Amino acid sequence: MMMMITSTLLTLMVSTIIMTVASIISKKINEDREKASPFECGFDPMSSARMPFSLRFFLIAVIFLIFDVEIALILPMTIIMMLSEMKMWTTISIMFLFILLMGLYHEWSQGSLEWAS
Repeated sequence: MMMMITSTLLTLMVSTIIMTVASIISKKINEDREKASPFECGFDPMSSARMPFSLRFFLIAVIFLIFDVEIALILPMTIIMMLSEMKMWTTISIMFLFILLMGLYHEWSQGSLEWAS
């Protein structure tokens, strides 16, 4: 038990030290207006370099990534089926798919899946 606590504290201490050192090293010392502005062949930019980004597109992309990860979790379920008890596998699979369908229904009812409003 003591060894587990010691290793946990050591891990936390080392990771905190590494994050602190990385944060100190990565700070930019001198901020220059010219370096922070977009570069267009030495001239001032013709228009704003900050293009407006569609929040709807971002939400659709995040939802796609979430469901993509869920597909990666569903695919191994067929392999695990042969190695586990059928009743337990069925229960867990149905619960997992039910949670996914409830999430999809929630996103659909909130209007997150509609591109144009």
